[in-house]
Amino acid sequence: MILEDHAGDVVGKARKGLGIDPAQVAKAIGMNDEQYSNFEEYGTYDELPDMPKVGKLLQLNPDKLLTILSGWYPRAASLEANKTVRQITTNEGMEVHCYLVWDTASGEAGLFDTGWSAEPIVTLLNENNLTLKHLFITHTHHDHIAALTPLRKQFPDAALHSSSPNAPDDQRNKPGQVTELGSLQITTRETPGHADDGVTYVIDNFPGFAPKVAIVGDAIFAGSMGGAPDHYQLAREKVQSEILSLSAETLLCPGHGPVTTVAEQNAVNPFF
Repeated sequence: MILEDHAGDVVGKARKGLGIDPAQVAKAIGMNDEQYSNFEEYGTYDELPDMPKVGKLLQLNPDKLLTILSGWYPRAASLEANKTVRQITTNEGMEVHCYLVWDTASGEAGLFDTGWSAEPIVTLLNENNLTLKHLFITHTHHDHIAALTPLRKQFPDAALHSSSPNAPDDQRNKPGQVTELGSLQITTRETPGHADDGVTYVIDNFPGFAPKVAIVGDAIFAGSMGGAPDHYQLAREKVQSEILSLSAETLLCPGHGPVTTVAEQNAVNPFF
């Protein structure tokens, strides 16, 4: 699985978030317009961009940006210790992850987003004799909720959790709200920016020494963050305060790209 964003994507998201013209960035890092366009779109370049200048102009950490440019990939992150967390990946022109989490003793399960298709979710529920009790939505972009309608029809008793302003009051998240899933505890943290209704769910109290898991949607990716051209500073502030403030070993499970940890993102993510 490749990173969701290459270094050019990171630079492009920062540039758009700050409202800076591409020609201004191209001039600052010593590229012509065509070279810079290729860098943003494909991550390619003829000569290494001047990272200190990029960082100063776009409020990115130049050393961390160079780390991404050099081919960094998450090393420490794995769901292996969290035996009852499964990443489910579907692809309909865009690859997206959803996550099924369950409590072994009760057989109660919670689904975080739906991805494109209900089929692999239902298969996993049946294989493990699970009862779907909760549907948690990180944000209502279509790729994350495409299978919501068929799942709601098949599991009408599953409680829906969303921060969408269109959600009924009894389904709408409240900041700091705690939902119990058997012995597991799921805490809501509001993370708008990429989406107005963005929310992160932190899952704790796994058996043994398994780390916390944060289902972050598109708020943050391994080495990057979700695009937020309309609410860029808010997005950065919320990721910093609500996600990167979690314990270092917390696993970050994004909607796209590989799983990472809080420690890794504090060390390498150019936005923070």
